[in-house]
Amino acid sequence: MSEGKQRAAQIERNTNETQIALSFAVDGAGESKQNSGVPFLDHMLDLFTRHGHFDLTVKAKGDIEIDYHHTVEDIGICLGHALREALGDKRGIKRYGNAFVPMDDALAQVVIDISNRPHLEYRATYPTNMVGQFPTELVHEFLWKLALEARINLHVILHYGHNTHHMIEAIFKALGRALDEATTIDPRVKGVPSTKGVL
Repeated sequence: MSEGKQRAAQIERNTNETQIALSFAVDGAGESKQNSGVPFLDHMLDLFTRHGHFDLTVKAKGDIEIDYHHTVEDIGICLGHALREALGDKRGIKRYGNAFVPMDDALAQVVIDISNRPHLEYRATYPTNMVGQFPTELVHEFLWKLALEARINLHVILHYGHNTHHMIEAIFKALGRALDEATTIDPRVKGVPSTKGVL
């Protein structure tokens, strides 16, 4: 990373299904402004942002009269794209991050490798298929598109839980904390943290 360069990006994505404007800063203050039209996702993104000490603004208009799928998917795409752009050549980062987060009855773990090799390993089952109006299957959709566009290796393990809201909340908090660790600049790292010389 160049001296003094801000690790941030702004993304706009406009399709026949969604119109999204997203800004993301890696080195933020936990400032979160979400207006996606999907209230549960807004809540989860707020948790992710605050626990990762990022700054994230999302303004989205999607075809939510059909369902939430396109909006959730496209926000995942935009956030992944923004993360990849913000990190640039990835010089000096720790690269790996791991976080366990309990939320009352639930325990989630997220492990990240900013590897330029996208993969999602998702081990989570929920006692219900919905949280309010939000289908739980969309958590996988969001995380997969995030991993794909950010080109990260993302492992999400929901160890246990009874309350679906708590379980998903633990995942998003752990996601923020693991990503915060992985993107942290380590002064011991000279250049890119890979024997290949590039990530």
